[in-house]
Amino acid sequence: MMTIKCPYCGERSEAEYNFGGPAHLERPSHAAEVSDKEWGNYLFMLDNVKGISPERWCHSHGCGRWFNILRNTETHEILSIYKMGEGVKAARGDKDGA
Repeated sequence: MMTIKCPYCGERSEAEYNFGGPAHLERPSHAAEVSDKEWGNYLFMLDNVKGISPERWCHSHGCGRWFNILRNTETHEILSIYKMGEGVKAARGDKDGA
């Protein structure tokens, strides 16, 4: 089991969190003009990254806030934890967030 450091509450057990999928996905800008196939691809055809991946997590049994984690999906090593709205590039070298 992982220990995750919520940027708002501090370290807690993984059991307190819910995984929210990949982070930094760009939603189609004109949803009404997107075909069903394109919309389906956006919703369901996600990359299953083996290696370093930006992810969204929610501290659902704590503060209830969403944040991002840069995590190695092979080793489960958390490389960085950063608040929503912060870019992944700024967080890549931040090992203090883990």
